[in-house]
Amino acid sequence: MLDRLTGMQVFVRVAALGGLSAAARSLNMSPTLATKHIAALEERLGVKLLHRSPRRLTLTEAGRRYLDGVEKILVDVDEVEASAGADRVEVRGTLRINAPLSFGYLVLVPLMVEFSKLHPAISIDLGLNDRVVDLIEEGWDVALRIGQLKDTSMVARKLADCRMVVCAAPSYLAEHGTPTSVAALAGHNCLGYTLSRPLGADRWTFGAAGEVTVPITGNMRASNGDALVAAAVAGHGVTYQPTFLVADALKSGQLVPLVLDHAPIELHGIFSVFPANRRQPAKVRAFVDFLVEKLSPEPAWDRDIQVVLASEGR
Repeated sequence: MLDRLTGMQVFVRVAALGGLSAAARSLNMSPTLATKHIAALEERLGVKLLHRSPRRLTLTEAGRRYLDGVEKILVDVDEVEASAGADRVEVRGTLRINAPLSFGYLVLVPLMVEFSKLHPAISIDLGLNDRVVDLIEEGWDVALRIGQLKDTSMVARKLADCRMVVCAAPSYLAEHGTPTSVAALAGHNCLGYTLSRPLGADRWTFGAAGEVTVPITGNMRASNGDALVAAAVAGHGVTYQPTFLVADALKSGQLVPLVLDHAPIELHGIFSVFPANRRQPAKVRAFVDFLVEKLSPEPAWDRDIQVVLASEGR
């Protein structure tokens, strides 16, 4: 008789990878045996779990319901094994991560390569966008967020500080002059980020606690920090960004940090968040611990630009 738990593992892997052969390879079994496990599940349940096509297997409605329950069961199994001997438990399953677009692309994706090598039994589903997602409604295991956290139903763990810097291209400063005070920014083309109040399109906030706010104007605004950095590098104006977003441009000299009479605002930090009422599976704990190890106490991008910022008097 085929093992029911192994059948569940095969089913979850098929759902994640979209095919029996890929699922079988990830579990070190033959495609024939994987097929038998799925057939045994469907016979036991009396329903079809998968739509079969020449290119890909997809879940039926019954399969989607079954997947939700099975993933919870496998998490519980991992937890029981972990309590008996955490060092011997293989971290496995599909890990659904949501992160801000620019941070995810620049920082998280390179780290995920290393994380996947450490935990080859984990399949990663990464969603990148700049809206605040509902983890429970949308089925995310963990989200990364930057700045002040407002959702008290979430548990948060700080991963790193989020330092800010005002900067512009040497070509822009040569043509328009270099501002030395936050008030002087009113006379410059400031590139506003429309999704943030402190760094917005009509006002920027300074000081550790955000105690100084100045009006700014500019002929370009965007909902994505990468677009604003690209415009600044091209000499289009002044930008106010997290250091992780501009570190490479500062190191190369494409952008120059500005020394103003008030320090940039501190954006509280970069956090991992997950539901407070949900026991965290081993895959989430492994992921968050990995990020803490890689980003604390000081992330690589801030170490890389210390000399640049020091030379400008910061």
